[in-house]
Amino acid sequence: MKDLIVASRNKGKVQEIKELLVGLPFNVSSLLDYQGLPDVVEDGKTYQENALKKAREIAIATGKMTMSDDSGIEVKALNNAPGIYSARFAGKGATDKDRNKKLFKMLQGVPHAKRQARYRCVIAWVDARGKKLGMVEGTCGGYITTKEIGDNGFGFDSVFWLNRYKKTFGQLPSSVKSKISHRARALKKFRQAITSVNSFDK
Repeated sequence: MKDLIVASRNKGKVQEIKELLVGLPFNVSSLLDYQGLPDVVEDGKTYQENALKKAREIAIATGKMTMSDDSGIEVKALNNAPGIYSARFAGKGATDKDRNKKLFKMLQGVPHAKRQARYRCVIAWVDARGKKLGMVEGTCGGYITTKEIGDNGFGFDSVFWLNRYKKTFGQLPSSVKSKISHRARALKKFRQAITSVNSFDK
């Protein structure tokens, strides 16, 4: 069975990805399973640049096939901010609650109908030498709430409202989220690509 590293130390993200990759013929690990690997500086100007950079640097450091995702939330009223800066826009060391609080402040006074947002995820994967093997993308549209609702998930899940379900991602069970989320949609494409004959080193 081939090794596949998920280039992330985010426990919530790693768990979600591993669950969505169950059944693939790979031994899936993450940066949480290794010591001494470099902290990749996400200085790209797009999700694609960041995802590919993270995957390449970890693949070269470990000599193993690596996948990485870069994701964020884009709010229409904020000209699609925070976007690629979603994890960092509230400052270094900020918690999920800190980021949500800042987002609420930026949207203060904006009515629900104009709080449209979308989660976006780009996944890139490379071979053991860092050669790009593929890249896919997934999105999911919703709205930003005015308060945190729900304890499931991570990141902006408790403030991301889906009209169809009348719930936030933070309220939805993982069985539902694993079918409709931006990451789930990107990973579905990833699964299809990575199991095709020519998508990875043999």
